[in-house]
Amino acid sequence: MAVTSMGQNMESKVDPRFGRANWFILFNTETAEYEVVSNEQNLNAGQGAGIQSAEIISRNGVEALITGNCGPKAFKALGAAGIQVYCGAEGTVAEALESFKSGKLEKASGANVEAHWA
Repeated sequence: MAVTSMGQNMESKVDPRFGRANWFILFNTETAEYEVVSNEQNLNAGQGAGIQSAEIISRNGVEALITGNCGPKAFKALGAAGIQVYCGAEGTVAEALESFKSGKLEKASGANVEAHWA
């Protein structure tokens, strides 16, 4: 599972952007261990940040994404990779994971923002 993050630990705030998130916290739901993956290459990308970010988390074997917002191209790329998307996450990464576990985050059926959302 991946969570978009503004920092590098579980107490960091959830980054509301997927494609231009600062970091991805990759959380193993079986072991409760996590690793941090930089998304620096996409922070200032002119275009394609969402698609490239989807490739990063897909390469890391992610099955589900928790984020604040996800645009249409990124949502399509994530879907093509078989990654489920959960939007509307707030608070810390740990709080977002707890919201997911308790069923408070709904699986997204499509993008929740327009392309190039800032």
